[in-house]
Parts: sequence; C-alpha cells; structure tokens
Amino acid sequence: MGMNVGTSSSDEPEVMIDMNTTPLIDVMLVLLIMLIITIPAQLHSVNLDMPLPTNAPKKADPVVVKIDVDANSVINWNGKAVSRAELEAKLTEASAQQPQPELHIRSHAKAKYEAAAAVMASAQRIGLTKLGIVGSEQFVN
Repeated sequence: MGMNVGTSSSDEPEVMIDMNTTPLIDVMLVLLIMLIITIPAQLHSVNLDMPLPTNAPKKADPVVVKIDVDANSVINWNGKAVSRAELEAKLTEASAQQPQPELHIRSHAKAKYEAAAAVMASAQRIGLTKLGIVGSEQFVN
C-alpha cells in the first residue's frame, strides 16, 4: 500500500506562494493600542489664572490734556490758544502734578511740522512721559 504525496519527483518541498498575514495584523493591532494609550486625554476646558478679588479702591481715570496744532500752527491747550512761553509754563505745571497727566497731541494736516515737533520737544525736555499722538489717520492718504 503506497501513498503518493505530491506530484514533484524531487525531494524538495514546493515553495509556498501565499504570505501569512496573521503576524502582521497582530503587530499592527499592538501598535494601534499603544498609540491610543499614549495619546493624552483632551480636556475641553481652559485654565485661567484669575486675579483674586481685592478691596483696593479703583484707580481714577487719568487726566488728559489735549494739545492741538491748527492749520496756522497755532497751539491750543484744551481748546484755548497759548503762546510758546505759556505752553512751557503749563507743561512745567503738568510735570509737577502726581500722577502726570496724559498729553494728547493732535496736529492739523496743513500745520507746519516745526510747531508739532516743538510741542513734543518741550514736553520731553520738561520731563513729561505720558505723551500720545492722536488723529494721525488723516495723514494716511
């Protein structure tokens, strides 16, 4: 009683053409589980460090001094025309105040640069530190 195994006449086994994908799938599943575990939990809240409530009095609004330079290069202090000497005196008074007032300088588009620059130079020389240029949107075009 003989049994015929295979059709090949040689003693070598036939080459298997199909690839075993089971180990590949196992490795991919392990990697997927490791990825899911290592992703940090997403929190849907934003932590803010809010200041603690205090009973301190509220700060008063700063004093604002409006200095305008009109088209004829005349300097106005809060709407009143002043000379250069009066401007120097008022700036000296303002620098002595505690806290110092804010200076808002507005220059007309046709005013001479010299007048606006003189106001800024005087304020800096006297020691005023809170200085702002307002109305500069007129110079865009």
